Amino acid sequence: MTHSVKIDVLDQLSESDAQEVRAVLEAATAADRVAPVSEHVLLTFGSAAPAGRHLLVRDNSGAVVGYAYAERSPESVGSRAVVDGEAVIAPGHRRQGLGRALLAKMVDDGELARVWSHGDHPGARALGARLGFRLVRELQQLRRPLEGVAPGDLPQPVVPDGVTLRTFRPGADDAEWLRVNAKAFSWHPEQGRMTQADLDARKAESWFDPAGFFVAEADGRMIGFHWTKVHPDGAGEVYAVGVDPDRHGGGLGTALTLAGLRHLAGLGLDTVLLYVEADNAPALKVYHRLGFERFAVDVVHEGPYSDAAAI
Repeated sequence: MTHSVKIDVLDQLSESDAQEVRAVLEAATAADRVAPVSEHVLLTFGSAAPAGRHLLVRDNSGAVVGYAYAERSPESVGSRAVVDGEAVIAPGHRRQGLGRALLAKMVDDGELARVWSHGDHPGARALGARLGFRLVRELQQLRRPLEGVAPGDLPQPVVPDGVTLRTFRPGADDAEWLRVNAKAFSWHPEQGRMTQADLDARKAESWFDPAGFFVAEADGRMIGFHWTKVHPDGAGEVYAVGVDPDRHGGGLGTALTLAGLRHLAGLGLDTVLLYVEADNAPALKVYHRLGFERFAVDVVHEGPYSDAAAI
């Protein structure tokens, strides 16, 4: 194990630090064939992170060879506070104790860490097992082909009586969307916490396109939405589908999903992906019926849970 590890803890990344971190992320993505951190983390680069902190592991030369983002969760487990995070060690610096040191720096005494492992990396599983972590969450990535699929090849969305579909109006629809999103995802630890600042950050991204952001209305109020995304590599994404829980059971979720899929098919994309909780049986049923199949898995490790395995 590496005995002298320098880890900087920062509220904000400088431009040079961000560049070094991105180089680590790119190297890890190439080696592991999956991005090691989520969009939520990337959107904190270049600005102060109001809820979190950046942790940079440096080698003896001062170069960044590891990175983590950590923020305090509003949840707790018994009397223990929870820190949510994502972490990565550069491929050439693994198996030297840096991951263990980084996890230790993410939490204070008595806290629990919940750390994502994108792609369910076997190294993360092994480290988690040694340190007394448990798998507490599984997020599935599903995909379906779109190559050669025209919008008319997909079923026409059928909305319940009294419901209309239209596209999102940035600014005018923000407050209503935040209300419906919070209600639809009250159970979701990330999506349900979205704020105006979070929405603004995504609207400022180059991929944001209101023409691919569909909302459902009834009696002049928003009751559901489907936000699509097109990635730089040309893959489409069912970015988020939400329905007011008071309107569940009427087929609105399926109709919104189809509206977005038809839009993405019209762009000539080869594939479309989405993320869904492994225990969300109703959503999985809808997506499998629409031709999606499991492609990859992300998991969350929570711990440590034993004194013997304490970090």
